[in-house]
Amino acid sequence: MTKYIFFTFFIFQVSFLNAQEVKPFQFYNQKGKTVKFDKMIKDLANYEVVFIGEHHNNSINHWLQLRITKALFEQKNGQLTLGAEMFERDNQTQLNDYLSGKLNEKILKDSMRLWNNYETDYRPLVDFAKERNLKFIATNIPRRYASIVAKKGLDSLNTVTEKEKAWMMQLPVEVTLDTPGYPEMKEMMGDHAGPTVMNFIAAQAVKDATMAESIFKNLEKGKLFIHYNGDYHSKQYGGTVWYLKKLNPELKIAVISVFESEDDALPLPTEDFIPTEYNLVIPADMTKTY
Repeated sequence: MTKYIFFTFFIFQVSFLNAQEVKPFQFYNQKGKTVKFDKMIKDLANYEVVFIGEHHNNSINHWLQLRITKALFEQKNGQLTLGAEMFERDNQTQLNDYLSGKLNEKILKDSMRLWNNYETDYRPLVDFAKERNLKFIATNIPRRYASIVAKKGLDSLNTVTEKEKAWMMQLPVEVTLDTPGYPEMKEMMGDHAGPTVMNFIAAQAVKDATMAESIFKNLEKGKLFIHYNGDYHSKQYGGTVWYLKKLNPELKIAVISVFESEDDALPLPTEDFIPTEYNLVIPADMTKTY
């Protein structure tokens, strides 16, 4: 009788766990079909540029960035270049010196404008590049210039010095609501932004255009460029992707977009959804890094 009760309890527990099955992430391809990690890696290795979008404070998102990078390093026999929104062009020398061993981590932290979550979320990527002797490109415009544009408009950049212009995209830069994502930004800001709304969009544009130019200038034949950025900069092929395609429409570009879901099954969104090559869905209650 005791054995029967134990067996019945065991079956109940297994059934309960199956009914409550949870998973930390799910990848989908552009057709909305689930895809295995290894198959995705083999496909991504055929591209020239891969954008890995992120929700900046999502721990599983950052873990997957590192796992994808390591897997592509193996798949491409080390033929990778890395780059990120989180590092600004005028800090490239310090980043290079750290990668080459000329700077230690403390001096790097003191000499660069590192994000608050650098230690947990971006240092693993930088250290992987250091260990594998990979280039890591600081792709973004220095934030002070984007701030100037947000306050005074795009024409304010015409007053910067020639040295400073080297830290941003080539001027003039096209700013248009034809860029995917920008009309959404305008709508989100609403009427309260008034006539300055285009200044804020221009500030976003100078970031996107600078990152695109940074990627373009650092492409090498046979090498895959992996770029890490907030999902907004690459989703729906807008932002940085849009500007990079302007520079070279023939580039083979893949985008990994990111979504959060409160459903344990981690389905794709059903509304306002434009799929990219790969689409990552993460639990909305995943641990946040800040």
